[in-house]
Amino acid sequence: MEQNFGPYLEIARIQSEINKMFDVLLEMRQDETTPELSSWIPSVDVCQNSEGLLLRCDLPGVAFESLKLAAHSGALIITGERHRQPAPANAKFVCVERVSGKFRRVVPLSGAFNTRDARAMMDDGVLEVFFPKVSNRRGEEVVIPVAIQKGRT
Repeated sequence: MEQNFGPYLEIARIQSEINKMFDVLLEMRQDETTPELSSWIPSVDVCQNSEGLLLRCDLPGVAFESLKLAAHSGALIITGERHRQPAPANAKFVCVERVSGKFRRVVPLSGAFNTRDARAMMDDGVLEVFFPKVSNRRGEEVVIPVAIQKGRT
C-alpha cells in the first residue's frame, strides 16, 4: 500500500537542498586553499533496513577512475570529478546549466555499520554503497546467562 506524504515529502526535499547548501559553505570555508574542491555536490538517498544501510548517489558523467570512497569518523566521504564536455566544433555555449568540476560529499552514517565489509557498485551514473549492520551494538541489551557454581549457595 503506497502512502501519500504530500507536502511532507516536499518539505524533506527542501530541507535536503538547504543541508547541501550549508555543506557547500562549510567545505568552502574548510578548504579555502582549494576552493575548487567542492564546485558541486551530488544528490544522495540513504535507506536503512534490518540488514544494513544503502546509499545511492547520482554521479552522471563522473569517470570511474576519478571516484574515491572512504569511511572515516562515522561518515562516508565521496570525492571525484566530472569534466565539462566541450562545445562542438564551430559552436559556442549559449547556456551552461550542467555543473562540472571536482566534488566532495560527506554523508553521515547514523548507526553501527560495518565499514570494512561495505560494497560499492556504479551503474548508469548511480553509485550504490551498502553497509551491513553490526550485530551487538553498544547500548543494546545483551542477555548474559548466569551459571551456578557448585559448592556455593
